[in-house]
Amino acid sequence: MRQSPLRNGGGGETPSPRPRIQQNTPPHHHFHSTVSVQKLRRFNTLILVFRFAAFCSSAAASVFMLVNPRGPDSPRWYDFDAFRFVLVANAIVAVYSLFEMGASVWEISSGFTLLPEIIQVWFDFGHDQVFTYLLLSADSTGTELARTMKGTDRCMSNNAFCVQTDISIALGFAGFLFLGLSSLLSGFRVVCFIINGSRFHI
Repeated sequence: MRQSPLRNGGGGETPSPRPRIQQNTPPHHHFHSTVSVQKLRRFNTLILVFRFAAFCSSAAASVFMLVNPRGPDSPRWYDFDAFRFVLVANAIVAVYSLFEMGASVWEISSGFTLLPEIIQVWFDFGHDQVFTYLLLSADSTGTELARTMKGTDRCMSNNAFCVQTDISIALGFAGFLFLGLSSLLSGFRVVCFIINGSRFHI
């Protein structure tokens, strides 16, 4: 019987002349991935902080404007288009910021976006831009009316109404600032997604 050429005289298999490919992942690759995940979590936490600040500012601005009438002879915010604009704009931003806070918490805890990644990054950036300019327009309009009312009898006889209106508008500008910072970070995520195919520079 002829002996198989694959076996040597000792009955063992002839070793392959090709070196085996190492399957183990290099240690530095795992370290790089861990550092990237930590950076992404810190980045998302920073966005969450700005979202929370925008929510608090806008919600407080809406409440201050909503409860502004203090007496039967006091002016009513709903009698002025500019103040109605301030209330509605801040209420919209408060609801939007609350949704974005939930999305941020989900992303931090699970590591995945609430919506598909390409939709999420463009959704965040687009809505941040729209609502940032909405707040700026509303608060600028409210500021102009508040300045006009300073020298009138309405503020002379009902100073509390004008003071509370000023507080509401100031809180709206604070919401605009925090939402603008969120918009910068969401814009960074869009740029990273366009360049690298990922929402964060890994």
